[in-house]
Amino acid sequence: MTAPSMNEWLAPGGVALCIIDIQVDFGSPEGALAQMGVPVADVAPAIENAGRLATLARQAGIPVIFAGLKTDPATDSPAWIKWMRYRNVDPACAYAVCRDGSGGEAFYQVVPEAGDQIVWKQRYSAFVGTDLDSRLRAQGIDTLVICGLTTECCVDSTVRDAFQRDWLVVVAGDACGAYRDDFHHNTLEVLAENFAVVLDTDDIVGMWNGRVTKGS
Repeated sequence: MTAPSMNEWLAPGGVALCIIDIQVDFGSPEGALAQMGVPVADVAPAIENAGRLATLARQAGIPVIFAGLKTDPATDSPAWIKWMRYRNVDPACAYAVCRDGSGGEAFYQVVPEAGDQIVWKQRYSAFVGTDLDSRLRAQGIDTLVICGLTTECCVDSTVRDAFQRDWLVVVAGDACGAYRDDFHHNTLEVLAENFAVVLDTDDIVGMWNGRVTKGS
């Protein structure tokens, strides 16, 4: 039996692009993390590459799904509060990130357009507490291209969950970003070993370019 080629994996009809947590509080110099001193400028190249993927996916007729964190007092986790205190982090600061109605939860630079889908989550993985699983199955998706923020946290969690729910997973490595280079590179290495194919944006763009219809 001949193994399917990567072109077959990424062909429209069975693939979707999932963009994770590219939001004001995680990527903007005006967002909550930047105000806490986190070097959000480090993820700017990843955001740019995610935008390239989103544009071409739309042109190729590939579903684009935005997953974003949105926190709310009603869903604040006691376990999370204990975890923050263990790490000597003020839970009030942690919960200020992507608070519903704050503006920090808004998507940043790479934003949904008509026809795109949005999944709001309250945990790291885009599958926890959401309808993403059933939504993908209803659309006949068997392969996910995943990118976004941050590589070692919400991207990693979503990739692992996707793989263990039996989707083929491709990670656009340079369209993922972290605030530490070692976290980014080490996570991609582990994902490539166990859970996903890791490709550069240019590799994926090259395969999708041939799928774009004239006039798109």
